[in-house]
Amino acid sequence: MPVDPEAPIEVTAYNWVPPLAVGLVKDMRVRWALEEIELPYRERLLGGAGGEKSAGHIADQPFGQVPVYKEAGLTLFESGAILIHLGEKDERLLPHDPNFRARAIGWMIAALNSVEPFTQMLFMMGFVGAGRDWQEEAKDAVRPFAEMRLAQLSGALGEKEWLEDSFTIGDLVMIDVLRAAREPGLVAAHPNLVTYVERGTTRPAFKAAMDAQLAVFERNEPVTA
Repeated sequence: MPVDPEAPIEVTAYNWVPPLAVGLVKDMRVRWALEEIELPYRERLLGGAGGEKSAGHIADQPFGQVPVYKEAGLTLFESGAILIHLGEKDERLLPHDPNFRARAIGWMIAALNSVEPFTQMLFMMGFVGAGRDWQEEAKDAVRPFAEMRLAQLSGALGEKEWLEDSFTIGDLVMIDVLRAAREPGLVAAHPNLVTYVERGTTRPAFKAAMDAQLAVFERNEPVTA
């Protein structure tokens, strides 16, 4: 599903990020969800990550991040909140059954609160600590916590295809968190997590979302906000 400049749904994205972050910016999660349920969207481009943001963007997103989601008078920030909103539109993201639905939301929160803080911390240490004396010592202090979380996740997933009975926003966010965990050997230590990420990232909707995000960086368009 191509990006449609006339679509009623708007998603913000950066027009530039450092090479280390290419393909990992969190508007990817919203793009992927929209592709899964075949909803067109338009892009509103911001200046590069870390640059100064407009007063309008800060009004929409107090922390100056992406994505921001707009639709028919609704403005949402934080990818988790946006994904729950999109899940309410289509059971391909969130099932109608209330128990299954609650479990799916629980897994999404687990990805954001129990797994990502440790993998993201390692990523940031690699980014901001490059070439500094303290980098490896700091990473060594955090790595055991990330390893523990991934071992626990691996045990919970076992041989299942998805975390619950079908693909949900819980899987979408968990897979996006795992694929961003670039610390050598971290995910690779668990073959079932490796294949889990592969299942997610070979979905046509993921590929379409990634192509759309990368196309912005390749075009290097002027910002629209």
